[in-house]
Amino acid sequence: MLHLQLDKTKFSITAVSDDDAESADKAYWRSLTPQERLEALEWLRQSMYGYDPTTIRLQRVFEIAEFPPR
Repeated sequence: MLHLQLDKTKFSITAVSDDDAESADKAYWRSLTPQERLEALEWLRQSMYGYDPTTIRLQRVFEIAEFPPR
């Protein structure tokens, strides 16, 4: 199970234009490894939709089929 936590020391507030901010965002994400990007994506998914370990399993459905005797 992956447990992610927000590191508030990684934030910085600056006054820049929208173009500069977008360039900085792209540069940041490109600087991360693919594994780090996936972990960030999973953290965002869990933040948005919540995380409940009891619901991560697939639901099992059983059906009994009766066939006529041959």
